[in-house]
Amino acid sequence: MKMNTAWAVENVNDILLPAPLRLEMGIERDENGLLTVAVRTDLHGCKGRMVEWWFTFFETTQHIRWWHPHDHVAHHGWDDKWKKGESYIGASIHAVESLGEIPPVAAKLKFREASDFFDSNALKQAIENQSISGAVCASIGFGNNVLMDAQGYPVDGKMMHITRDTEFGCVLRSRFLLGASLADPINELPDNIGLELMRHCYNEFTYLSRFLPSLYYGEHANNEKAPLPW
Repeated sequence: MKMNTAWAVENVNDILLPAPLRLEMGIERDENGLLTVAVRTDLHGCKGRMVEWWFTFFETTQHIRWWHPHDHVAHHGWDDKWKKGESYIGASIHAVESLGEIPPVAAKLKFREASDFFDSNALKQAIENQSISGAVCASIGFGNNVLMDAQGYPVDGKMMHITRDTEFGCVLRSRFLLGASLADPINELPDNIGLELMRHCYNEFTYLSRFLPSLYYGEHANNEKAPLPW
C-alpha cells in the first residue's frame, strides 16, 4: 500500500495547513468504501513537543488508563525499537481498547516518520512556517490476526496526529483511514465504528491535556524547566 498518496476524501497534505478544512470533525467514505475519521481537539496548556514526548513515555496499562479511563483496557508493551524518553519511530505497540459501547478489540500500531505520509516539500514548509509543531503517524491494524506488509506495517489503516501550537496551547488534528485490508469495507466497517472512534479520540486527548503539562515538566522532559505560576 503506497503511503504518501491522498486519503479517502481529501489531499492529505492539506492537513498541514492552518486554514479550516471541509472535514475537521466527522466521517466520510471514498468510492471504494474506505472510511476517513477526522477529529479536532483543543489541547489547552499543551504544546506539540509535549504530545510527541508522551509517545516516548507511556509504557504501562496504568499510563494508558490515565489517557482514557473508560476505553483503554490493556497495554501489552512496546517492541525493542522503542526507547523511553527518546524515540518511538519504527516501534510497535500492542494494546486492547474499546470504543464506547463497542467491545474491546486488540490493536497493533507501528509508528512511522511523518515523511512516509506527507509530501516532503509540503512537510518541510509546514515546519518552517510553524504551521505544525508535531506529528505522530502510524500504520494501524485491529484484531488478533493483523494483516502486515513485507516491512511489518499493518495494512488496514493509517493514523495521524498533527499539532499546531497556539497561544492557549495547541490544536490537534487527528485523521484515521480505515478498511484498506477489508474486501467489503462498506458492510464490514459500519459508520458507527468511525463515529465511536471520533468520540474516543476526542475524549482521550482531552483527558491527556488535563495532566500532560504537569507530567512533562515533572519528568524534566527535553530538559525543560517548569514555568513558575507565581
